[in-house]
Amino acid sequence: MMTILRKLTPGGFLGKLLFLLAAAALLVLAFSFLFASRTIFDLLLENRKLKQALGNLTQEYQIGYAKVVSQETRDGRTISRIRFAETDRKDSNRVIARGEYEIEGDLIHFDALIVTFDKQLVMDGKARALYLWRRIYGDTMAPENGYPLAVSGEEPARYADVFRELPLRDRRLFWAEIWQLANEPERLKKAGVSAIYGNVVYRKMRPGLIYIFKIDNSGRVYPDTVPDF
Repeated sequence: MMTILRKLTPGGFLGKLLFLLAAAALLVLAFSFLFASRTIFDLLLENRKLKQALGNLTQEYQIGYAKVVSQETRDGRTISRIRFAETDRKDSNRVIARGEYEIEGDLIHFDALIVTFDKQLVMDGKARALYLWRRIYGDTMAPENGYPLAVSGEEPARYADVFRELPLRDRRLFWAEIWQLANEPERLKKAGVSAIYGNVVYRKMRPGLIYIFKIDNSGRVYPDTVPDF
């Protein structure tokens, strides 16, 4: 009887409660460390949903367009106002992002990041690719001073539906790593991913034309032109 009473004393109960709370806290910290230390390589190797998402990527032909809104001379310099629009992955007539940029000169550069996934990573065995706009800049500007067309580290709107089945933490990790690893091609190759960054298309742009950006089967971005109306 005395043994039972000792087990029920407040001191004994409090000690056990503190022990359980400490154990729970350690467990939370362990899981937090585990998820914090995960990389894109873990996702690519272990995450079936990510592989399924990559398999849902389809061939893309048109990824955006641009036009000259105005072009004038100021203090002897040509100033071009460029309107750029990114189009929907499935419907090229639907605009998902747009912006206007005032750039010195008429030779305009459009920089895209192309990320290709090895066919072994995709469940149907066919290679897939992501096409990510990076920035726009003029011939007199350094590329790093260009206007960003996307926020580095964030999920582009064009791929939100493809990765919607992934847990939010995995989506955030995937996109943060993709943008960061763009400058580390050797690490990407080890994960079965190759990134072609700095794929820059540049054209002398004139009012009266719409420049439509398309991609061929090799992943090369090129502009086609049609008359504005």
